[in-house]
Amino acid sequence: MADGQTPLTTDIRPFGAEAIARAGGLVGEGQPVAVPTETVYGLAADARNAEAVARIYAAKGRPDFNPLIVHVTDLAAAERLGMFGEVERQLAERFWPGPLTIVVPRTADCPVASIATAGLGTIALRVPGHRAMQALLAATGAPLAAPSANASGKVSPTKAEHVLASLDGRIALVIDDGPTTAGVESTIVRVKGGAVEMLRPGPVTAEMLGDATGLPVAGVKGSEIVAPGMLASHYAPGKPVRLGATDFEADEFGIGFGALAGDYSLSEAGDLTEAAARLFDALHAGAASAKTKIAVAAIPMDGLGAAINDRLSRAAV
Repeated sequence: MADGQTPLTTDIRPFGAEAIARAGGLVGEGQPVAVPTETVYGLAADARNAEAVARIYAAKGRPDFNPLIVHVTDLAAAERLGMFGEVERQLAERFWPGPLTIVVPRTADCPVASIATAGLGTIALRVPGHRAMQALLAATGAPLAAPSANASGKVSPTKAEHVLASLDGRIALVIDDGPTTAGVESTIVRVKGGAVEMLRPGPVTAEMLGDATGLPVAGVKGSEIVAPGMLASHYAPGKPVRLGATDFEADEFGIGFGALAGDYSLSEAGDLTEAAARLFDALHAGAASAKTKIAVAAIPMDGLGAAINDRLSRAAV
């Protein structure tokens, strides 16, 4: 349940017209609902309704300085909320719908509640490619603020049962459309100083961003919170996590990769796309195991490996 509130009965419904109609009704009443995207399951509410957004924070126990991603149907809808320059529009046309979030200045008449952007003058926008989120956007006609559907700091959900692991009794509905495909949250970028700044790595890699824009791609420096997912400690499974393991101890839940087998293999073939899709499932399995610690095999930094290692480093804090 949300802190200080009466526990809810959390309903799970398979994706379809009935589930979307029910979810749309709840969103219209100012309630958040869990819905899959191509990245992870999101906890969606009307971004224009400050009380609805507050219920997202309450359900997650999320720090109020961590802004939320706002999901919209297409670029035209995004441009009603944020100011896009030439490069931002290039990125949107290349990667939307898809797992890229673009941070831009809010428009002067942006209707999104300031609580959704943590009081910042910028807004993080994404056009999702998943049928369930797009159906909910169409049903509600609203921009939807939707962070990952898990208690703040816990492992992000890639299956409906993962949502229940930390939000059962805190939200009214989970739409189940099977496991997500990307398995890690969207890449977040902003354009600044003639470069594309990667605020959070994800499925859209630095190489892909550079190819699309012809600009250099840089990491953000400093401790300023300017986008979702920038807290140092995040995705914590509640147990000590050892990274870069070359073997596993008896008291460790081993998350393997490639030739190093364990209790759960991210990818026996050493495939980073498969590893990304299985990452949070593996951390959930480790958290639920009887073993007191978790150890993870070394993951290369190439391509999607940067996003995987980013999530693992936060889980290990």
